[in-house]
Amino acid sequence: MDLKDIKAIIDLMKKNSVSEFEMEKEGFKIRLKRGGGSIGPVAVEEPQMIAYGVPGGQPVAGLGTPPAPAKAPSNDMEITSPMIGTFYRSPSPESAPYVEVGTEVDAETVVCIIEAMKVMNEIKAEAKGVITEVLAENAKPVEFGQALFKIRPA
Repeated sequence: MDLKDIKAIIDLMKKNSVSEFEMEKEGFKIRLKRGGGSIGPVAVEEPQMIAYGVPGGQPVAGLGTPPAPAKAPSNDMEITSPMIGTFYRSPSPESAPYVEVGTEVDAETVVCIIEAMKVMNEIKAEAKGVITEVLAENAKPVEFGQALFKIRPA
């Protein structure tokens, strides 16, 4: 979104007496709010675009401010959810988790279960390495593509 588009949104807000406008799309977020007096629309949040999938999430095209400094870059990979569902770390509430931080896994190691439509789906590591972090909370919903674990490749 460029300045021309933002100005067009502001004009539409004026013409239609809209006092607030908010949009979030692919890492870009803008929020406009019109004041009660003679003040025109004011950008409450600075527009920001971040490249996802790039280590460190580097800003794109100079829009917005860079994200807060992250931990030192690592070679850790993420095991992501292949579906929407409920994340479970163990096969049953009484059982120990499939994996813990420090567990060595290979491509066929089951790391968790995701329940979707009453079907329990075993999720495999799909890589050889060591689990370095558990990112999802047990018995909580997860989204498609959400990071579940971090793994340091072997």
